[in-house]
Amino acid sequence: MVTWPSATLLAQSVLSGIFVGALYGLLGLGLSLSWGLLRLINLAHFAFAFLAAYLCYQLATKGVDPLASLVLIVPAFFALGAGLHALMARFAITPFNSLLLTFGLTGIVEAIIQSIWTADYRKLESSYGEHRFKVAGLFVPLPELITLALAVALSLSVWAVLRYTDLGRALRASAEDAPIAAAFGIHEKRNALLLAGTCSALAAVAGVCLALGFTLAPSQIYAWVGVVFAAVMLGGLGRALAPLLAGIVIGVSEAVTMAVTAPSWAPLVSFTLLIAILLFRPGRAA
Repeated sequence: MVTWPSATLLAQSVLSGIFVGALYGLLGLGLSLSWGLLRLINLAHFAFAFLAAYLCYQLATKGVDPLASLVLIVPAFFALGAGLHALMARFAITPFNSLLLTFGLTGIVEAIIQSIWTADYRKLESSYGEHRFKVAGLFVPLPELITLALAVALSLSVWAVLRYTDLGRALRASAEDAPIAAAFGIHEKRNALLLAGTCSALAAVAGVCLALGFTLAPSQIYAWVGVVFAAVMLGGLGRALAPLLAGIVIGVSEAVTMAVTAPSWAPLVSFTLLIAILLFRPGRAA
């Protein structure tokens, strides 16, 4: 049954949708770049994000500020992503096989997380969670505001690099036609390692944002796959700003759906969009 909420509740729902959509976009950014420019479907991207979230949680229990933990987590995941890509390149893994390989790796990472932190729910307690602002009658939690700021800043930075730098042009050229790009002196393997490492580093940032605002459990890794895939495909592969914009569209749509109907209807939005894209715009998934 549809019940129309008050204007304040509807506005709060839209704002909440923007915040969660920013996290969708941040999670989808690295996946979109890997899929679109490296032609590798890295499902382990989600596992890396959750592993980073748990590492952030663990460091926070030792007194390390969650945002300061990025100084340790981001370089480690950059190296992890570059190493994984080097391994896949060594064995000439195809896009389809990369899907299977990284799905298996996701299961391994989930098992590692569960063996260390158990399957119990974990919640990061930090000073950020205690702060929220009230603007025009709407509540703005600080963790969600940090997530939005990081998502916008990183998406704009990646967009600028791809559009205005020699590295960005080289990456786009290699994605279009690798042999021709190599003939013009572009070092495809080095650039691919750099991009793969960056994608995993972006997953680590998303993981820290995940830890700031959400309760963690190993099994939740798979709950994010469908909606983030929908954001990536709706925005298009290999784009920097599109996952953020698509994620916000999906997040707001889900939030409004929950406000108007019931929370159980929210997944209908993302999965309906995903199915529609696959049926009517299959080129976005190519």
